[in-house]
Amino acid sequence: MLYPLKFKPIYKEKIWGGDKVKRFLNKNFSPLKNCGEAWEISGIDAESNVVSNGFLAGNTLAELVEVYMGDLVGERVFDSFGLEFPLLIKFIDAKETLSVQVHPDDALAGKLHHSNGKTEMWYVIDAEKDAVLNIGFNQPVTHSLLEECIAKGTLEQMLNFVSVQADDAAFIPAGKVHAIGKGILLAEIQQSSDLTYRLYDYNRKDEQGKYRELHVKQAFEAIHYHEVNNDLISRPCKKNITDNLVTNPYFVCNRIVFDQSVEKIYEGIDSFVIYICLDGTVALQYDEGEEHLSKGECVLVPACIDSVILTPLSTSKLLEVYIG
Repeated sequence: MLYPLKFKPIYKEKIWGGDKVKRFLNKNFSPLKNCGEAWEISGIDAESNVVSNGFLAGNTLAELVEVYMGDLVGERVFDSFGLEFPLLIKFIDAKETLSVQVHPDDALAGKLHHSNGKTEMWYVIDAEKDAVLNIGFNQPVTHSLLEECIAKGTLEQMLNFVSVQADDAAFIPAGKVHAIGKGILLAEIQQSSDLTYRLYDYNRKDEQGKYRELHVKQAFEAIHYHEVNNDLISRPCKKNITDNLVTNPYFVCNRIVFDQSVEKIYEGIDSFVIYICLDGTVALQYDEGEEHLSKGECVLVPACIDSVILTPLSTSKLLEVYIG
């Protein structure tokens, strides 16, 4: 019988990474010098997370999809994605600003890489004073204008920067130019893809004194020049409701801030459900037992589980993610 699954994170050191996943989310990324990304739930090839709880401990998520198929991910989801787990969940700590980048959509990624595209969203966990996100451009942009600005070194003047604070969110569809500014810790929900085209990197050098690789030609092809919705998702957290933040063809993301038990009935979803704990501790009860989820932890509820009861041990905050 399948049960709510927890996984061992995969930690990634980055030139721009810091230590907030340790300080804020209680994660030990030793022996790395920093942790820019903590991959929490991934089914990507050699970087598929390993189960950490229950009798399936030691198995990878990719292996479980192959064995349990629709019971794990949902029959509808399995029909659409087969053996590929469709989402990647990670935490990102930007001690320094990330490169200006863009991700390909499904059509371009399929043509160039035989892969999925990468639509994603961010949920800000912590933001230092004056922290900003780059979401798109601040003016209409054409291919020729963008080429001119890159040649002149004036790209930054065209970028749309927005001030952010904890509990803000942003939806970043494939094809939208974007960058995470320094001083931000966030959760990222995305399609299962690791395709990124760097458009600009502030003339930054790595530890060997080399400029990081750019992918300007691919980025020009990937950009959706007519995508103009650059709005931040920013609204107060209301207690004891399920607040929908993002719904798109690739995933649904809700926020739950609560101090009393809530029953979640998954009838009609036909999808796995992922809970990302951003604050507090939650007891997750299901027919066969109970699992606890603390700040910085994620759990995957298999599609074969019809309902759970979520009981916060103190005021808690979860993101709820599934395929809509």
